Amino acid sequence: MKRILCPKCENYLSFDETKYSEGQSLVFICEHCGKQFSIRIGKSKMKDMHKNEDPDAETAGSEFGYLTVVENVFGYKQILKLKEGDNVIGRRCVGSVVNQPIESGDMSMDRRHCIVNVKQNKYGKIIHTLRDAPSLTGTFLMNELLQEKDRIQIKNGDIITIGATTLIFHKDD
Repeated sequence: MKRILCPKCENYLSFDETKYSEGQSLVFICEHCGKQFSIRIGKSKMKDMHKNEDPDAETAGSEFGYLTVVENVFGYKQILKLKEGDNVIGRRCVGSVVNQPIESGDMSMDRRHCIVNVKQNKYGKIIHTLRDAPSLTGTFLMNELLQEKDRIQIKNGDIITIGATTLIFHKDD
């Protein structure tokens, strides 16, 4: 099964791509918003816009680390490359202001759910700090709920849960 994103409401539609040949055009009507749109079977131009699923290729030279979004029923596996400063993480939605959007149908994840701050301390070591944005469902680090004012330092392998979505923090020390 292949999933495609409605260009209007950003909900996913599924279809069996094995029934169609490369180069064939398909027309869809979104069951959520009624938008009619078409796609062409074959190599996608959108593939480069999606986060790469190969962490080795995506994170080569990533001195600030990255988050792996674990695939679940709401979305596919994604890699979020962190940058210096605040990395605002949340559900991708038209008009939301996040610099690390997660393409997901997880409605329990806020559009601005949590923030990972990346900075260097006075000794030049890179420090990663997690805080809630604040969100409606809360942010969990290793199954512990972060309180409103918490600023928790995270380390390689830590598991972050936002809504029904799990993220794994990676940083080569």
